[in-house]
Amino acid sequence: MNYEKLYENKDEIYYNHSRTEILPFIPAGIKTALDIGCGNGSFGSLLKKEYQCMVWGIEPDKNSAREAEKKIDKCVNAIFSGSMPELAGKKFDAIFFNDVLEHLADPSEAISVCKELLTTDGRIIASIPNIRWYPVILSLLRYKDFKYQEAGVMDKTHLRFFTKKSMVRLFEESNYKVCQVKGINKDNSFSFFNVLNFLLLGTQEDMKFPQFVIVASL
Repeated sequence: MNYEKLYENKDEIYYNHSRTEILPFIPAGIKTALDIGCGNGSFGSLLKKEYQCMVWGIEPDKNSAREAEKKIDKCVNAIFSGSMPELAGKKFDAIFFNDVLEHLADPSEAISVCKELLTTDGRIIASIPNIRWYPVILSLLRYKDFKYQEAGVMDKTHLRFFTKKSMVRLFEESNYKVCQVKGINKDNSFSFFNVLNFLLLGTQEDMKFPQFVIVASL
């Protein structure tokens, strides 16, 4: 399979997300930010507007990186790694992985690389899809299917899958302190699940969220 071709065939909207739901997780007063997998720079542009900060981005898709270069301070058209000369000696108050870690063969390596890029009080803010989201579990239990899609939790380009618990473990095993973990884009439309969760004393609440945000520090 030509893996790069899967990304080339993505609709343009795939690379164009401002991600306003991430803003509540960003520490006040950030001056520098690195957006890994920045798409066409829409989120970075929002950061610049809201925080008046310098924003760098890294984006492997050539066309999206070209667009991002117009919106943020600098965009590197490459796959993020620990040997990027453009990042040598750079420090950032916030490093973002907005639905990116699940696309990597080794997400623990990626966040470990970030240790050299964070300021002393810096934070990693990562949005990660939740494989325990109710529609995915329903598909497994009722339809006995694990069906990939063009986007979303079951995106066909995902290499890794996470639950809330394994997201936290990913960071803790890389010696980060998890400051916050919270579900986003909550879905309350499944009445049967809401009843089931109530009967189980709210122990399945995590299944209402297609994504969780992790905020971590050194």
